[in-house]
Amino acid sequence: MTQEKKSSFFPSHRLILLLTLALFWWINSNYSNPLLLSLGAASIMLVLYIAQKMDVIDHESHPISLSVNMATYLLWLSKEVVLSNISVVKHIWLGNSSISPTLATIDTRQCTDINKVIYANSITLTPGTVAIDLIDDQLTVHALHKDDIDTLKTGDMDRRVRELEN
Repeated sequence: MTQEKKSSFFPSHRLILLLTLALFWWINSNYSNPLLLSLGAASIMLVLYIAQKMDVIDHESHPISLSVNMATYLLWLSKEVVLSNISVVKHIWLGNSSISPTLATIDTRQCTDINKVIYANSITLTPGTVAIDLIDDQLTVHALHKDDIDTLKTGDMDRRVRELEN
């Protein structure tokens, strides 16, 4: 590990991870006696130490900047999931002749790895579409109907995920 890489490790990332782990531990255990609290604190400190030694905490380890626009995006995604569910049910009722399974490659314009993953997972969460592979800026998607691929190629979901970076 280079010295330059170590210096880019912000203390705020450690603090956010510490608080997240502590809150997660307390919610799951809900213990308040001193012995268990001290054991919980020790385990959290051990996890932080190991994470730092393994160099797994980086500039994307907790993208706090995503949290600002995330609520709006999740509401929009929820609406898309409901609409896709309705579409899938319609195709089930209409029978096999109404589907046209399609495999396509879609270009993404995401700048960060985490946004690429959010985009791929959003596609998979939407019924009727599954992100199969992600290589560089190419996403392979399977859809029950060609219209779903055409909708993805318009870039609306891609744009909304990209807006999470701001």
